[in-house]
Amino acid sequence: MWDALIEACRRLQHSDQVPHAHSTTARITVTIPLANLLEQTDGHLTDGGLLPTGDRLSAAAVRRLACDAEIIPAVLGSQGQVLDVGRTQRLVTTGIWNALVLRDHHCAFPGCTRLPLACDAHHIHHWADGGPTALDNLILLCRKHHTLTHRTPWQVRIHPQTRRPEWIPPPPVDVRDRISYYIPPRPQPPLVA
Repeated sequence: MWDALIEACRRLQHSDQVPHAHSTTARITVTIPLANLLEQTDGHLTDGGLLPTGDRLSAAAVRRLACDAEIIPAVLGSQGQVLDVGRTQRLVTTGIWNALVLRDHHCAFPGCTRLPLACDAHHIHHWADGGPTALDNLILLCRKHHTLTHRTPWQVRIHPQTRRPEWIPPPPVDVRDRISYYIPPRPQPPLVA
């Protein structure tokens, strides 16, 4: 176990990715199932974490290393594709894009069938407002409906059971509540004979 840590430190020292003075102490990317990270407290290597070098660490060792480090959550699909990168980046990964296409098939706005090629990945809870780049916070929207979603009170969420987009239309507009402005008709020009 310590050999793996020493090797990781040696490689970091010889790279251009050494943390800067005012950033986090370290950034650790270890692939480990969340259940294993939460459950295992002993130092055994069974179902522990996997470093990019191929070395294995126990869940206890991963927790110790992560004490002062920036934790990067990465939720993996069944084939190992990244489906959630949290707040580390705004743009979707290839794995997230492929999962969006499989789930939505086309623009997710009701009635629209624009193909994924003509769509953007839209953050339901906007990334600028703290929303993560995760499959459950993204939908495919064509440019027209992406703009409409940002400029109108349409709301969308991912249904908790079906995991599919669910749209909430804006409330109906009561025209009686609007102020009416009377604009007199323009006088017609005289007819010339």
